Amino acid sequence: MRDLLNSPFVQPVSDKLHADLECMKSSELLHFHAPANLEGLLAIGQLEAACLDAGIKYSRRFYLPKHHRPRDEILEIPPPSSGVNVVIASEEETWQVEDLPDVDGLQFVPLATRVQMGNQHRIHHGSLDCVIQCAAIAALLAPNGRRVRKLRPYMSLGLWLRGALDTTLDPIHSAVLLHLKEEGSVRIVPLPEVGQPRQGMIPHLPERRLIKLHKAWPTMNVDERKQALSELVLPCLTDSSLSTPRLEELVWKRMLVGQEAVDLASQAEALRQEWPEDADASRIHAAQRLDHWLRTGSLMLEHQATV
Repeated sequence: MRDLLNSPFVQPVSDKLHADLECMKSSELLHFHAPANLEGLLAIGQLEAACLDAGIKYSRRFYLPKHHRPRDEILEIPPPSSGVNVVIASEEETWQVEDLPDVDGLQFVPLATRVQMGNQHRIHHGSLDCVIQCAAIAALLAPNGRRVRKLRPYMSLGLWLRGALDTTLDPIHSAVLLHLKEEGSVRIVPLPEVGQPRQGMIPHLPERRLIKLHKAWPTMNVDERKQALSELVLPCLTDSSLSTPRLEELVWKRMLVGQEAVDLASQAEALRQEWPEDADASRIHAAQRLDHWLRTGSLMLEHQATV
């Protein structure tokens, strides 16, 4: 695994993350708090994996996400009798790192960052979500950890779940995908190379034609593949519910771990669709699914892979 804190898209906030890392290392007990939703699960899971690999003591608590709390309610986490609180506030708006308020313990919120891209080396601005921040720290807490390595590819899903791709290209998401690909954590493949993509993610996609294309794909040359894929997604272009940047990601840039049949976006969609609406049930569900993820390295249960 390559050090995320030295990557260009993390460097603008690396001082803050280094300070968080040192605080975690010196604490006798870490108390993790995260919203009971998918993004909270993905972020806290990275840190828990590192603690399990490194033998660091911790506790976990999922709190109710914003849509289950009164609009004007302020999240209050009481200080622990020992150790330090680590709060994943992934539902916060994006903060400038220099504007972060002083808090007891540690708090992770989306942070503004930037990256140079393209032949003209233009500066692009974006948000560094909590999942990536936690993954960066996890890799330094347990650099050779078995669980940390298994969960590493999923750090891309935090930005995937956020709304930036619903309006325009997300430069930070693109940079994260490139980072994961270059270090060998994921393969980036077009849709026909995914063995079991989740159905229904692309409106109006002709699923039967996709199955036929999947079978014929190995025998086709580059030009034939481009033509066939363009024709496959043509009916989808008339639907405004899916932005062009997200459609491009779903068609051309599916994330696969090794030779697994189900891509990461499909796994995230399966979890999102089955997440309970009930407040108490959502907290229990988050804890159960996190335990499963830490144990198996997969977000999905076996029966979901065939849906």
